[in-house]
Amino acid sequence: MSVRELVVLGTASQVPTRHRNHNGYLLRWDGEGLLFDPGEGTQRQMLRAGVAAHDLHRICVTHFHGDHSLGLAGVIQRINLDRVPHEVTAHYPRSGQRFFDRLRYATAYRETVELTEAPVETDGVLATTPSYTLEARRLSHPVESFGYRLVEPDGRRMLPELLAEHGIKGPDVGRIQREGVLGGVSLDDVSELRRGQRFAFVMDTRLCEGVDALAEGCDLLVIESTFLDGDHQLAVDHGHLTAGQAGRVARDAGVRHLVLTHFSQRYAEPGGTSQAESGGEFERQARAAGFEGELTVAHDLVRVPVRSGDEPSSYESTSRRRTSR
Repeated sequence: MSVRELVVLGTASQVPTRHRNHNGYLLRWDGEGLLFDPGEGTQRQMLRAGVAAHDLHRICVTHFHGDHSLGLAGVIQRINLDRVPHEVTAHYPRSGQRFFDRLRYATAYRETVELTEAPVETDGVLATTPSYTLEARRLSHPVESFGYRLVEPDGRRMLPELLAEHGIKGPDVGRIQREGVLGGVSLDDVSELRRGQRFAFVMDTRLCEGVDALAEGCDLLVIESTFLDGDHQLAVDHGHLTAGQAGRVARDAGVRHLVLTHFSQRYAEPGGTSQAESGGEFERQARAAGFEGELTVAHDLVRVPVRSGDEPSSYESTSRRRTSR
């Protein structure tokens, strides 16, 4: 059975705090693992979350600010130390090549793994596999930044009642799926389109066209909400989003599950008594903006499943869940 989930390794912006590590997000997508924005301490967070170097197939860096990339050195060296048996591909802004080079070769180590550099220069498709297409879109930040989007190919959902009506059963079900027609019955006669799942990762940015394009129709949107709405001007000045802006983006894009993350240290730690401390104010502002889907105010080491619109789920907000790790 395929596994699709987001493992949150860190949620702090700029600097780690007592309860939040620098950024780090692992997307498990069937048999692959995509690591997004490994900040300082990511290697240790992987250990705590039960994520191994062998789980990594792609590393996607949105931009070269330290809280999104300082963990690259340790992660790359760990991949080589553990002799990961498959190719690992790294995507990052081409304009930050000098930073990637410095982090890749920050200290001496033995290279044992094929690490393919695939820098991003413009909007478009970065990779196509049987399981997904990986795309990038330019964002709006003081340094060049790209967001990432995974799109699963559309498929077909077999309808048992129509299969029975046409007398198709057993091995013939697989045959009509492979060949598209069986005894005058077409695949369209016994199935319906199943839209592929969509995932987007949107970090440091102001509102821009790229944000909307990445978020459109997502089953799971991971998006920064560095500031609360009362600090809107700080968000504009530093190239970030507020919780309310993130909620409006998700509302307008028809997002199924919204994950807010990348929180400024100006707000008190989770676990306190105020709304901001528990994450409640971030959730409240995203809801006030009109978002009605599932919502998670992320905490380190939380796991978030990727579900499509036809899968059962509870509507309970996950903002107050705490990891047992």
